[in-house]
Amino acid sequence: MLPPSIDLVAAGLFAAALIHTFSTKHFERLAHRLPGHAGLFHLLGEVEIVFGFWAIVLIAAMALLSGAGEALQYAESRNYTEPMFVFVVMVIAGSRPVLQAVRSLVELCAKLMPVPARVATAWLGLAVVPLLGSLVTEPAAMTIAALMLAPIVFRSTLPEPPKYLAIGVLFVNVSIGGTLTSYAAPPVLMVASTWNWDSAFMLSTFGWKAALAVLLNATVAAFVLRKHLVGQDPAADADVALAPPVPSAVIAVHLALLAGVVLTAHHPVAFLGLFLLFLGFAQAYDRHQDPLLIKEALLVAFFLAGLVVLGGLQRWWLQPIVSALEPLALFFGALGLTAVTDNAALTYLGSQIQGMPDPAKYMLVAGAVAGGGLTVIANAPNPAGLALLRRGFADGSVGAGALFLGALGPTVVAAAAFLLL
Repeated sequence: MLPPSIDLVAAGLFAAALIHTFSTKHFERLAHRLPGHAGLFHLLGEVEIVFGFWAIVLIAAMALLSGAGEALQYAESRNYTEPMFVFVVMVIAGSRPVLQAVRSLVELCAKLMPVPARVATAWLGLAVVPLLGSLVTEPAAMTIAALMLAPIVFRSTLPEPPKYLAIGVLFVNVSIGGTLTSYAAPPVLMVASTWNWDSAFMLSTFGWKAALAVLLNATVAAFVLRKHLVGQDPAADADVALAPPVPSAVIAVHLALLAGVVLTAHHPVAFLGLFLLFLGFAQAYDRHQDPLLIKEALLVAFFLAGLVVLGGLQRWWLQPIVSALEPLALFFGALGLTAVTDNAALTYLGSQIQGMPDPAKYMLVAGAVAGGGLTVIANAPNPAGLALLRRGFADGSVGAGALFLGALGPTVVAAAAFLLL
């Protein structure tokens, strides 16, 4: 048993990690001002490093207070399936064959839309791909959407405000876009089996409302972006257009492996075996590959693993808050708490409460997914999107406050959809 003091230390370190998360842009600026220590400040300015770093501090503190054996036992007791899955799905979904298949489909759809091609592509990336997350899982949808949108929307030549609106819409839409099924969104997955929520229930109760909010958010963002996208130089997409075509057979193998990983998402032995098969196939046909997203995916997995370690000791203050709220207050409480903790952790705590009425269950999950775009830690796929898109922002980092403001409008739309429809 861990002593009560560990709970207080864990809460303090969790608060420190949150403050650090909101301060990463300052570390990047310090790296430019103090080049002699630029490496250290760049490291501290990596959002993906934050929770992993403070998780290591927590384990070290536990070793000092309770002994190395207790600390190691706690670290090994945590479930790291989600970080491993996100790592694997990011690498496979971000490979050139998968992206070429998606881009071909998007280009075909864009030609059928009565708007300029880049505006149509931006809308599809912000609307259709997040909704596809209900089939291929949210981390895969985030990876594909981010890589699609990066060369078009998230460019250094575009002003910062519309880019923050776009990333806010992307994060919110991915968070709610996975609610059409019972397995794709982490906060839904945490309660689906306990509360007997199947995909038919999710589609009829959450999914259609989420779809309407996703389409509205994407349409508003595309409207705001249109004047910045229509005037782009045609050479803007040259890096995508000039990519050598990939044979259909190679694309089919990649898609089959991605599907296998998605289907075995809760069985790390299976999806890690498929990932090793993917790496071997990618090496055998390396002429049809771009550099794999190994570094980015590892950073995201490190972030999520750190969140698993730190979040595991926050139940003592989170669960009383969740259990004490009435349904409507629970919705807004969940929406607010999601900004400072992973929404899957929040719904998991709710699933442990005995006798929770159905209206409260709905409000808890609705609030958790609606608030999933407000911060980088609010939803598991957000760090993946951040890792792939931050280079398009000033100083190569995304400000936490600006992200919150960019996601605020789309969050209001999502909340209204779940509360009023």
